[in-house]
Amino acid sequence: MSKFVTFEDGYYFLTQPGMIALLVICLILVLALALVRTKSELKEVKSDLKANKKQIKADQKQLKEETKRRISTKQTVFSAVALALAFLLSYVKLIDMPFGGSVTLCSMLFVTLIGYWYGPVIGVMSGLAYSLLQLFQDGGAWMLSPMQVLFDYVFAFAALGFSGFFCKSKNGLLKGYLVAVFFRALFNTLGGYFFWMDSMPEEFPASLAFIYPVVYNYGFVIVEALITVVIISIPAVKAAMKRVKALASE
Repeated sequence: MSKFVTFEDGYYFLTQPGMIALLVICLILVLALALVRTKSELKEVKSDLKANKKQIKADQKQLKEETKRRISTKQTVFSAVALALAFLLSYVKLIDMPFGGSVTLCSMLFVTLIGYWYGPVIGVMSGLAYSLLQLFQDGGAWMLSPMQVLFDYVFAFAALGFSGFFCKSKNGLLKGYLVAVFFRALFNTLGGYFFWMDSMPEEFPASLAFIYPVVYNYGFVIVEALITVVIISIPAVKAAMKRVKALASE
């Protein structure tokens, strides 16, 4: 009948080419079924990978948020402790100036530490919070005008957060502290020029009007700064400060 099929004794038989053709067809069908199944499995795998990718992203986002919350909580705790120590040490007055200001036992250091740990933004914000503590310390401060309060308290103590600009520098604590206290005294000096000199007694020598705010405000700040620099330069203290920074930042 054909080269693939033959008829003998009332029956049809596959010839050798027919057997080969049938095997080829079966093989093609098996391969086709395997290909369809493979595509289906690949589709499922892709779907699973996509779902896993979304889950991984969700897990990473959750972990990032939890880490952020943990760091934020740690920053709040360390900052609060530093501000509390600064406020307590502000009562330890080695020299109490007659018209405001004093040489304390390293109180400014603990405010500048916050900037040294966490950068200028958190440092300045902490300085602002500390300015309110100082403003109402011992029942409140002398207030000549809102602008005088800004220069003598808000700007001056917020400047202690400038230490944060050196948080990643070598010897960043020392550099940051010196810059911070310089600007703290600068704002106090400007407040002296703009507001306090008009309130001086009539017998105050006019020749000293220019130099007096500088000498007065930088005088007590420099004395405290020298004491602080000596203390933080002690090797054991220096090493301890590095450990505390690592603990606060980890």
